[in-house]
Amino acid sequence: MAAPDFVPTEPTQKLRVYTSPPRREDSWTGDRPGDYAGPPPKGPALGTTGPDAGYAYRLVRQFDDRLHFGDVERGDAVAGCVAVAMRRAALVGRAPVVHDLTVAFTMFGFFDPTPDVALTRARSHAFAQIESHHHYSERRQVVDAVDEDSLRQPHGTIASRYEADWRAQFIDDSVMTDSSDGHGHS
Repeated sequence: MAAPDFVPTEPTQKLRVYTSPPRREDSWTGDRPGDYAGPPPKGPALGTTGPDAGYAYRLVRQFDDRLHFGDVERGDAVAGCVAVAMRRAALVGRAPVVHDLTVAFTMFGFFDPTPDVALTRARSHAFAQIESHHHYSERRQVVDAVDEDSLRQPHGTIASRYEADWRAQFIDDSVMTDSSDGHGHS
């Protein structure tokens, strides 16, 4: 073990040095009971795994002065949009970056100071309490409602689609539908 210079040592004392463990001749194989063979499964509520997903929460601070939450609590809006941003990043196999959050906040109209009334109502319902881990399934519904092809588009395209018709970026109408019209989830 290393010691500070002021600690006296015997000049003839043999010092311990690091030695590597013996080399294994075989290559590593995933043969443990919990190892999954093949690509990860796909389907509703299974998510898309990607590296360093938590970094997106750190990036959110860069948007604080531009976001308009309306009736949605800040924590709920951030949790939902970070989850969408993490999915976008994972689709291409990388950690989240600022552009992923820009896309997510744009899709849900959080940059728009006066979003469409139907979007305001829909996101108030869809984002309700999703920051809490008790509402993980509702957060997954928000993420799964976003069209994967839209997530693969550049921000300019997504911004144009939002301006033209914000609904076009969602595949699950039941999640992003105004709950007062009888089509929203409960």
